[in-house]
Order: sequence, then structure tokens, then C-alpha cells
Amino acid sequence: MSMQDPISDFLTRIRNATMAAMLTVSMPSSKIKEAICKVLQDEGYILGFSVDKATKPTLTVELKYIEGVPVIEELKRISRPGLRAYKTRDELPSVNGGLGIAIVSTNQGLMTDHAARRAGVGGEVLCTVF
Repeated sequence: MSMQDPISDFLTRIRNATMAAMLTVSMPSSKIKEAICKVLQDEGYILGFSVDKATKPTLTVELKYIEGVPVIEELKRISRPGLRAYKTRDELPSVNGGLGIAIVSTNQGLMTDHAARRAGVGGEVLCTVF
């Protein structure tokens, strides 16, 4: 069975792992998943990630908890294969009054909504994290 939306699968695996209080979660790797992990790590939502370059590359994400409570409270997929969500700089969403982030795919790479506004670019809003 082929996977139709690997980013949604990635987010669901992280969401399920945080609900089960797992320390790490593994999944098939891709460049876009690694880029999303880099943004999540830079923003402090995960401890880190690693890629095992075996025959099938595997991405392992180390989840972050503070006093037993997961740092990632909500992960939401915005743009999906059936309905893409492209926004200009002025239309980029503010997640929970600026407390969360939206991950945006721009022509300058993946970045948060805050960084995209500073750079003056818009793009495809992949997901929101709070």
C-alpha cells in the first residue's frame, strides 16, 4: 500500500508517541521530514533527531517532555494533498496568539511563520504546532 501523505503520517506518529509518553519515535525518512524536524528542534519542541542511512533510511525523533508533560501539545496538518493552503506574508496564520508556530514551505526553505514574515515571503502552510 502506498502512502498518500507522508507528512500527515509523520505528524500522526509524533502525536501518538506523545500521547503514549514514548521517548523516541521512528519512521521512514525523507528530506521534508528532516527539514520539519530541524525547525521543531530549533524552536525547542523536540530534543533532537537522527537519520540511520541503512538500506531504507529511518528517521528517529527524540521527543521532549517537561515534568512528564509533552512539550508538543497540538500538531495540526493544514495543507494537504486534496487542498493546498498557500498564504502570502500578510495572510500567514498566528497560532494561539503567537505562542505556537506554523511551519511554512517557502522558496527559501522551510521556516516558521515568524521567520517568513521577517523575510517578507509567503508559501505553503504545512502544519501548526503548539
